[in-house]
Amino acid sequence: MRDAVVVAAVRSPVGKRAGALSGVHPADLSARVLSALAERASLDPSIVDDVVWGCVSQAGEQTFDIARTAALSAGWPESVPGTTVDRQCGSSQQAVHFAAAGVVAGHYDVVVAGGVESMSRVPMGSASGDQSPLGELYAERYGDGQPNQGLGAERIAREWSFGRGELDAYAERSHHRAAAAAARGAFDAQIAAIETAEGLVTSDEGVRPDCSIEALAKLRTPFLADGVISAGNSSQISDGAAALLITTSDIAGAHGWTPLARVHTAVVVGSDPNIMLTGPIPATAKALAKSGLRLDDIGAFEVNEAFASVPLAWQAEYAVPEPALNPVGGAIALGHPLGGSGARIATTLIHHMADNGIRFGLQTMCEGGGQANATIYELLP
Repeated sequence: MRDAVVVAAVRSPVGKRAGALSGVHPADLSARVLSALAERASLDPSIVDDVVWGCVSQAGEQTFDIARTAALSAGWPESVPGTTVDRQCGSSQQAVHFAAAGVVAGHYDVVVAGGVESMSRVPMGSASGDQSPLGELYAERYGDGQPNQGLGAERIAREWSFGRGELDAYAERSHHRAAAAAARGAFDAQIAAIETAEGLVTSDEGVRPDCSIEALAKLRTPFLADGVISAGNSSQISDGAAALLITTSDIAGAHGWTPLARVHTAVVVGSDPNIMLTGPIPATAKALAKSGLRLDDIGAFEVNEAFASVPLAWQAEYAVPEPALNPVGGAIALGHPLGGSGARIATTLIHHMADNGIRFGLQTMCEGGGQANATIYELLP
């Protein structure tokens, strides 16, 4: 039986909006990450069967099948194809799922999965412009107006009774954990430095070691005047890319590669498209049921920090010990480059598992339209 294993996982630093990576075309940013992946794995790109690449705002510089453009921009042979995936924030996590399924089925032998988003250069909403992606039949079912994630996050906070202080405390913890991880070098092996016109970018820009609840409390709540969701307890608008090299155990052995982890279980679910952000809760249940694992078999959990209320609601349902949830910080501190985030989180999780001898890790994230992917990785010796 064929399996799907991750041989290498690499990511760019995550840049702030209008920050150090904003001058880099998203296809070039993708290409630099692909080149770093090939270098670290001693990969001959000519054997890659496909590049499956996530990207959410497929407009402007991120159109024309950026996966293919990225592979060509990396100097890879013209024989290497590429396809671009949109499952909103989970696009590159879904890219991993498609890649792993292709490997297990025998459609691929060696495949690269990942994604990119340059939110500085291609802002959210660029793909639809002034046109609505929702038609009359959708409106008949769910009402007029496009669902708003910020209002969904506010609704979760109300339904799970989270106050502003609790959300800000979570945000502070995300920054402090990310800062501590960076200080001890936990991100060094996963980050590929990116050359820009201004110099080499080597670290994540959004982490604030001095973040405090007092400072966070001063930020306004843009979605509701009396709300609890602020910019400080929400994910950052970011630029970034990440990539994973996926193959089978047998093929890895034939190429002299030592796999890092196996893609143990991969699922996706749909959920309420108006609240939009609760999908990780049923996705986790589905992943556990399909895997045959118990919750306490999992040693690390990555629940994307789209808003602080999302992982907190998930934690309220699963009672996972605090140190195991987003142990090195998440999107509130590290940033959320939409189409690249799923692969960024997978890269961070797999490296954390390897550094700490954690056998099983679970990744899940909420997605636009009311969806969520969940992936369980198994560390390999």
